[in-house]
Amino acid sequence: QVQLVESGGGLVQPGGSLRLSCAASGRSLTDYTIGWFRQAPGKEREFVAAITGRGLTPYYADSFVNRFTISRSNPLNTAYLRMESGNLEDTAVYYCAASRTGSGDRRRAAAYEYWGQGTQVTVSS
Repeated sequence: QVQLVESGGGLVQPGGSLRLSCAASGRSLTDYTIGWFRQAPGKEREFVAAITGRGLTPYYADSFVNRFTISRSNPLNTAYLRMESGNLEDTAVYYCAASRTGSGDRRRAAAYEYWGQGTQVTVSS
């Protein structure tokens, strides 16, 4: 099994930046795509970004491509999500997830087998 633990969430002022981390244990994530999703109160869980096993191909939802950056460090078995120019609508619980190669559309939650518990991000003055 793979265990994923998110960290780095918290309070961010409007216009501020923040970096989330996703640390994996149980097995190496070298052969897994890592995705980030978020869910705001009363909203559906939405795709933010994903990155393939070797870190060569990032994917972003259209609304996040200019402000969010996904990366990974396979030696550290950790993935990251950096947010810039935060606004109030970015307030949500952010989740990381791991998907085996060939598991399906990496933009959909159903493609991911392993999930972290989520970390709260709040953008407020």
